[in-house]
Amino acid sequence: MDHPASLSKGPEMKPAILPSSCLVQAYTAVRAHSLALASGLSPEDCAVQSMPDASPVKWHLAHTSWFFETAILAGRPGYKRFDPRFAYLFNSYYEALGPRHARPRRGVLTRPGLDEVLAYRAHVDAAMLEACADASLQDAIALGLNHEQQHQELILTDIKHAFFQNPLLPAYQAEKPAARTAQKLEWLEHPGGLSLIGHDGSGFAFDNETPRHQVLLRPFRIASRVVTNGEYQAFIADGGYRRAEFWLSDGWARVQEEGWQGPLYWLIDNEGGDDAFTLAGVEKRDPHAPVEHVSFYEAAAYAAWAGLRLPTEFEWEAVATGDSKGRFETGQVWEWTRSAYDPYPGFRPFEGIAAEYNGKFMVGQMVLRGGSRATPQGHSRASYRNFFPPSARWQFSGIRLAEDL
Repeated sequence: MDHPASLSKGPEMKPAILPSSCLVQAYTAVRAHSLALASGLSPEDCAVQSMPDASPVKWHLAHTSWFFETAILAGRPGYKRFDPRFAYLFNSYYEALGPRHARPRRGVLTRPGLDEVLAYRAHVDAAMLEACADASLQDAIALGLNHEQQHQELILTDIKHAFFQNPLLPAYQAEKPAARTAQKLEWLEHPGGLSLIGHDGSGFAFDNETPRHQVLLRPFRIASRVVTNGEYQAFIADGGYRRAEFWLSDGWARVQEEGWQGPLYWLIDNEGGDDAFTLAGVEKRDPHAPVEHVSFYEAAAYAAWAGLRLPTEFEWEAVATGDSKGRFETGQVWEWTRSAYDPYPGFRPFEGIAAEYNGKFMVGQMVLRGGSRATPQGHSRASYRNFFPPSARWQFSGIRLAEDL
């Protein structure tokens, strides 16, 4: 295993050296937020797995601790693993670290119990607070914290999907979503030409955001905001899910096989209905709120119906980084782009065990940009590249439109 300090180095990553007190504060805040997300859940809630793509909350809490333990603490003198068997249970997809429990069967792990997983977290935290004083570990700790923030969003998407399988449709939180007024739709024009894409080297970035490089863009315009529930309802009312001409072939096959009639969590019956399942339980759909929980296939079909298209990830980033007037609204939903998840020219993965973090998934996925209401504050940035298979619907994913000039 490479020295832990090399785990998060990327080609253009130049993190500032933080005082150890600041790193301790950041570490403590991120770890506490994960516990806060699980605080209202029962042990039974934390153990359920609703589909192979999702994971139990308990597994997320343990896996993020395993990451710190494996990437940082295992190489430090005097550290004793909480339970050596956890390396098999809570490894996600790191082939270099040996065999692991199958992802679709994480829900059968009734043991260790939630209390033991929380004790595991406390054990790791005690050692990590000492590790934060080691300046050579800052890169690795930054990667671990950003990794945990990714799992914080997955905690919410996965428990929402699990609760949706329950006939009681229970609420995760008591707080109701606030009514929203959609920003006035504007079309932001971009002249095209050469544009710098990728992370600029200041602060943390994942390896898939690098290296920074030039991209040639054709002139285009892009919507200032994402598509709303009300706008998407018009697509459904016009037979959008019954008209094959709007759909990519694979998407249309998925519509037929799975009986899609609207976004995941829209409660549609024979008479229509205007309810949706939310983290606060069943609520009336807000027509002004962004449509969410749609797949890439649905996003592309809606764009075709509207006579427009989805932006490329490069168009999205060029406008996001050049928006000095605050007209380009982001952060409501992850926004599907028309870009396949491919490596940038000259891409080099992280070193060490983190070499498997992103690069090996660069096939069969589409890029999403922006961030959602479930994304931890400060986690996303204009160069951030999220990615999921085109059929994925359980993330907080939505639609922004664009067209050529």
